[in-house]
Amino acid sequence: MKRRTLLSAAAASATAAGLAACGSGTPGQQAEDPAAKGRTQVEFWGNVFTTPENAWYEKIVKDFNAAQEDVYINYQVVPGDAWDQKLKAAQAAGTAPDLYIQAGRLDTAARTGLLMPLDDLFEPDVLAGVTDAAKEVSQYQGQFYAFPLLVEPQMTLYWNKDLFEQAGLDPETPPTSWDEMYDACEALAPVMDNGEFPLNTAVDSGTFGWTTVAAQLHVAGHLPISEDWSTADAEDAKYEELIGFYKTLQGEGWIPRQPLGEGNSAQAFGEKKVAMQSQGSWAMSELAADYPDVVPATGVAPWVQSDGDLTHSISTIGNMKWVVDAKAREPEATATFIEWALGGDPEVLKPFFVDTQFTKAPARDEVTEVVNSDPAAEDAPWSDVVFKDIVPQCIPEAQYPWDINLAMGDALQAGMLGKASPAEALGTAQKEIQKVIDREGLAEIRAEMDA
Repeated sequence: MKRRTLLSAAAASATAAGLAACGSGTPGQQAEDPAAKGRTQVEFWGNVFTTPENAWYEKIVKDFNAAQEDVYINYQVVPGDAWDQKLKAAQAAGTAPDLYIQAGRLDTAARTGLLMPLDDLFEPDVLAGVTDAAKEVSQYQGQFYAFPLLVEPQMTLYWNKDLFEQAGLDPETPPTSWDEMYDACEALAPVMDNGEFPLNTAVDSGTFGWTTVAAQLHVAGHLPISEDWSTADAEDAKYEELIGFYKTLQGEGWIPRQPLGEGNSAQAFGEKKVAMQSQGSWAMSELAADYPDVVPATGVAPWVQSDGDLTHSISTIGNMKWVVDAKAREPEATATFIEWALGGDPEVLKPFFVDTQFTKAPARDEVTEVVNSDPAAEDAPWSDVVFKDIVPQCIPEAQYPWDINLAMGDALQAGMLGKASPAEALGTAQKEIQKVIDREGLAEIRAEMDA
């Protein structure tokens, strides 16, 4: 899970303890709950998300298990830092969960036969209600390989209005361009104490790999691979400018050199260690749940762009969806649970979107209508910014392999930290991307996808 491999092993253990009534404590074991006896058991793996998301998963599993007597969901929380290893090991051993939560693109997993196609598991009307944006991340070659829960922008700008006012900045006017960001950071620096910074962004190559995809497209007009996936295209001088933006922020001391906590967390902003932060829209739900005192002073806007043009390619659209393993032992029972939780009564999903503070877009229009009708929506003014100013200007996540994102992330980090010149860093990325193209036969895969 590349976008939100989410908190620590300790946090996962705590959440797992809270879910003990939902199943066994060890992935791969059958549930010990007496209520599971005589039922078809479905193994469901998840991760550690934000506080309201964790609560929703716990509730729907318990509610489903209590609502009928045929299927029992055995929900397990797998720590984010162990996810890839545990899932791959389970798949190799034939003990993979029937159902698990996945972020990011599914094209590679679908193409290589790791996922089960879903169209035959549901009546057509169940999948017909999925929005076009959610279909984009849930289908491969026109067939569903996932049931989407949500889509959400991966890059938004958060700013502390109180600190802006202290710095002599207009608290209602965030920066929109790189130059305006430099000016804001320069003004904010004097009001920040030691160990505090005007801005918090990615500083590690992995996070850079997924957070800057839209910026790469925005600044250069293309991604670092040709449209037919036959050749690398990472040495554009415009990418040097993107590296230069982060290098300037780093060189001036306006962003930390080391991460201030989890890469996908708003902790540093919530603790007022930074005045601004680049983060996904999910950060607002984390702030509301864990740092409510900061919410009244928090502004939300599109992330800054090189030229200040906020009308295109301002963020990628992330997502969360449920996928069924290709070797699932109980696919029909699994589909029953999916339909109940994600494809049925919108009231089941409503608490998820309300409690996460209206920061995520439902994958079904029917759910959107129910969520927007909630009275609390009027108290979440940022939701209009997220869904009117940001979501329509987003792009889908890249379909090519993650290693290409990582090569660009490595280049950004190396150039930012001065380990290589921007041109040298991009030259290395060019070679690494071409290796991936040749190793994976990406030109053939692209031709197959376009056929």
